Amino acid sequence: MTYTWLDAPAADVAATARTLLGWDVSGNGVRVRLTEVEAYAGTGADPASHAHRGPTPRNRVMFGPAGHVYVYFVFGMHWCANIVCGRDGEAAAVLLRAGEVVDGIGIARDRRPHASDRDLARGPARLVTALGLDRDANGTSAVDGTGPLLLTPPVEAVDPARVVAGPRVGVAAAHDLPWRFWLADEPSVSVYRRHSPRRRPAPR
Repeated sequence: MTYTWLDAPAADVAATARTLLGWDVSGNGVRVRLTEVEAYAGTGADPASHAHRGPTPRNRVMFGPAGHVYVYFVFGMHWCANIVCGRDGEAAAVLLRAGEVVDGIGIARDRRPHASDRDLARGPARLVTALGLDRDANGTSAVDGTGPLLLTPPVEAVDPARVVAGPRVGVAAAHDLPWRFWLADEPSVSVYRRHSPRRRPAPR
């Protein structure tokens, strides 16, 4: 299965991100309903994006094809996953920020044994851990069933009135751009934290 709206111009990444709310992502026996996502554009358009300065071995997946998974390592300890969107050669991706585990909750608990059910996939690294994903998912398709992650639409469309927009979490640049989207009144939505630059110690 393919989703043609993922092939929209990269400039439309925010609209694409909103559309993913309420969709399911499944992996390794666990299914998560997405309640929070973040949009990232590409070359020159979004200084917070990994693709801001052009293609590199790390970010080349972001340049297409749409519907593939871009996985990256952060803080030397966590994996995060994105759904690539935009036309081939136009980098854009939607970060899967948080969701509610709706199937395979026992497996998710085994992967995150000290987390409450609300927190099993509450945050991008927690979501990836709950789904059992790692580097091997990078560059695989999330729409045709060949990869470890599968993206599927909801039975009922999300009411647009429930969608809230606000600044992205923890980014050093363009942090006030309202490209984080979440569903109102969902306990699985992560806590907002604005980026705080590290202060250098004062010279003695």
